[in-house]
Amino acid sequence: MKVEIYSDIACPWCHVGKRRFEQALAAFPGAGDVEVVYRPFQLDPHAPEEPLPHREVLAAKYGPQSVAMDDHITRLGADEGLVFDFDTVVENNSLLAHRLLRFVLEEYGRDAQARLKGRLLEAHFGEGLDIGDREHLADAAVTVGLDRDPVTAFLDGDDLHDEVLDEIEEARQRGVTAVPTFVFEGQWAVQGGQEASTFLNILQQVADATAAPAAEAGDACADGACAV
Repeated sequence: MKVEIYSDIACPWCHVGKRRFEQALAAFPGAGDVEVVYRPFQLDPHAPEEPLPHREVLAAKYGPQSVAMDDHITRLGADEGLVFDFDTVVENNSLLAHRLLRFVLEEYGRDAQARLKGRLLEAHFGEGLDIGDREHLADAAVTVGLDRDPVTAFLDGDDLHDEVLDEIEEARQRGVTAVPTFVFEGQWAVQGGQEASTFLNILQQVADATAAPAAEAGDACADGACAV
């Protein structure tokens, strides 16, 4: 089973959704057959490429209710063992971080990408990591076991810029309008940071749905050959 997770490092619900999905996957009997890939999405593709205090950015968008919004996600995060310290959060354009995640996927594989994704979310929301700062991103990569030199060389260039923008546009063409969005087997999309129990049910439903055609195909195979 393939699960593509569209998310943005600048999205607190993506942090919660990642944790809940991983909890569900850990409880899913077929977890060993699940391939998870993180896909890019930008909530604000026109965000300036400069660090800005989160509190100021959110207040400009939502006014006084922004404090209550932060408090709500902070409480939800705490229930999942996540730290949200919005007084230290720095907002920046997330494109560079998405490019790095794509690079890590291609060079090191899905597990490394997942580790880096988790570290970026953790450090961005809990430790004041600037997702647009090359040194901060390189530090995060080293923390999850990657070599600094190739990461730094990548961040100093413009490789995968157009490819990541194409992926983001493809996401919009697929109907992704909010994140996190979880796409199962390229067919079923689930939006939002659902409860772990909900994700577990979805994983089982998709496994059952995809197992039926496979079983039917197997019925046509005998004596070392499969009939069309």
